[in-house]
Amino acid sequence: MNHGIHPEMAEVTRLTRAGHLADATALIQRLLRGGSPDTEPAPARADRHITIDLVPDSVEVNEPEVRRPQNEAWRPQNYGKTTGFRAPGADMPAGAKLWAPAPAALPETLPPGASFTGKSFTSQAGTRAYKLYVPSGHASGETRPLVVMLHGCTQSPDDFAAGTRMNVFAEKHGCFVAYPAQPASANAQKCWNWFDPNHQRRDSGEPALIAGITRQIMRDHRVDPHRIYIAGLSAGGAAAAVMAATYNDLYAAAGIHSGLACGAATDLPSAFTAMRQGGGTRSRAKGARIVPTIVFHGDRDTTVHPCNGDDVIAQATAAAMKLRTTVQRGQVPGGHAYSCTVHAAGSGEVLCEQWTIHGGGHAWAGGSPNGSYTDPRGPDATAEMLRFFLQHRRGGM
Repeated sequence: MNHGIHPEMAEVTRLTRAGHLADATALIQRLLRGGSPDTEPAPARADRHITIDLVPDSVEVNEPEVRRPQNEAWRPQNYGKTTGFRAPGADMPAGAKLWAPAPAALPETLPPGASFTGKSFTSQAGTRAYKLYVPSGHASGETRPLVVMLHGCTQSPDDFAAGTRMNVFAEKHGCFVAYPAQPASANAQKCWNWFDPNHQRRDSGEPALIAGITRQIMRDHRVDPHRIYIAGLSAGGAAAAVMAATYNDLYAAAGIHSGLACGAATDLPSAFTAMRQGGGTRSRAKGARIVPTIVFHGDRDTTVHPCNGDDVIAQATAAAMKLRTTVQRGQVPGGHAYSCTVHAAGSGEVLCEQWTIHGGGHAWAGGSPNGSYTDPRGPDATAEMLRFFLQHRRGGM
């Protein structure tokens, strides 16, 4: 695979070094859409596909209005009622589209004794708000798992919770769920700054804030310290990979949906390259603990190339010896076909799962249309991710 910078990126590099970040990011967006450096952004069309951008976007896009069922719970039998994202040029039924940005998140009916409330964390690294789901029965005295969910660009904790339905599954399994919020003051599109070296290190920038939120919840609630998990979508997926690489003593397992490996980029130009053709992986220290990782990626994702899922798996298993690999295939009734590559150690412990969604794009697989950037045609990434998490404990099975 060629990981070199495209010739067009010379202008992006020049603009970045000159401090013209808005112009640089606008150019990156044109290039991502297939334009040239001299091409002005084409007017948005109602049938144009919508994606989550992983770098700040100064180009305004008029998004089509999407009507959603009000307060309708997601059900497996609803697969296929909404057609998911397809690559440009693919044959699509009339009216087919990816569920696009949602309006204000719909109110969620909470079970008696459960709560979903706003919190805040402050340290030398800064301040971040977050939402915390506390399941019913939490006062029983039993320690419970914690899942930390990192949203994608333009999303919010409420939107991400609605789209992934993680709170619904967390209630069933008795888990706490935290949703850190990236403000527009940190990134114009509310993206986690996964491509900035200042946010790729332990005890620095955003990783320090996310770890701080995690530890604050551990202090305030009865969290099982051996069952803490990190997950994210898109830019949030890339940030989750950073957290797994830099805090492998805190998180028992990681879930990366449509994201990139830690260190895949170190600035805006290399972010563009990584998104288009992969960015490779950052090597881990010898003897570092392997963080079991589950990856989901659509093979028609035109925002983050699917090879980035391979890079995440390669990084997660770099220190493993003699892995046994098997491939399982399936089909969601009325939805997407998929393949799942399972990487297991000689002891039989599953270290990684890589789910490739055939025909899937840049969206949370199996998500609810009550949230943004979801593809209800499955497979159910939330159910599979939580199942994978609960099979792993830090310090052993």
